[in-house]
Amino acid sequence: MHRIYQTFIDRLSSAEDADDFAETMAITATALDLSYFAYLSMPRRVGKNPLVISTYPSNWVTHYVRNHYERLDPIITHALENTEPFQWGSELLPSQISPAQQGFLGEAAEFGIRQGFTVPIHDGQSPVAALTFATDQRRPQFEKCIDLHARVLQLMAICFHAHVRRKLSHEMTIHGILLSPRELECLEWAAQGKTKWEIGQILGISRNTAAYYLNSARDKLGVRTVIQAAVQLAAAKVDGQE
Repeated sequence: MHRIYQTFIDRLSSAEDADDFAETMAITATALDLSYFAYLSMPRRVGKNPLVISTYPSNWVTHYVRNHYERLDPIITHALENTEPFQWGSELLPSQISPAQQGFLGEAAEFGIRQGFTVPIHDGQSPVAALTFATDQRRPQFEKCIDLHARVLQLMAICFHAHVRRKLSHEMTIHGILLSPRELECLEWAAQGKTKWEIGQILGISRNTAAYYLNSARDKLGVRTVIQAAVQLAAAKVDGQE
């Protein structure tokens, strides 16, 4: 565990964008046999989208954010009201959750998110955040890791939040989905009608590299084309999401 933690801290210190942070936590989770992770930071203003960095299926993340499921999600509701980490699953959740919340959990289960361990983060300086490790079913290795390393995972979550808040507080989100600086740059030029080749020439990168960043932005936003992604960027600017 010491080696895994040290590697996590080293990578976290050098992370510069959302992709770096996602990769850092994904590598750590994999090393600990923790299937998925999701970091969610509540918005500062009512009506805005939360910030989400995760390895959950991208279509689930897009669906979650667009429907403002952070307002319905019983995991987030519990994290808002409590400061201690907690485990959850079909047999661990409070019995008093509403039918709508039960429906939400059913939707999440369809994407392989059925059991988890969530760390609420109340730092007194920013909206509440939470970091969750999740899996698709009860797994002895998952539960063993949580039992043995709950406090270390809590510390990792707090460190992750602190670095994300410091490095990404001025980054661009679209529907709560964080784009890396290069993805944003390429998408902004695409929105102005530039081709992949032209974007490459402008930014000093290859056409293939420009295409990679555009496709990555498209996939994160859960749309089928780069043009649709560019439209979402323009709408986000109008709404003041920058």
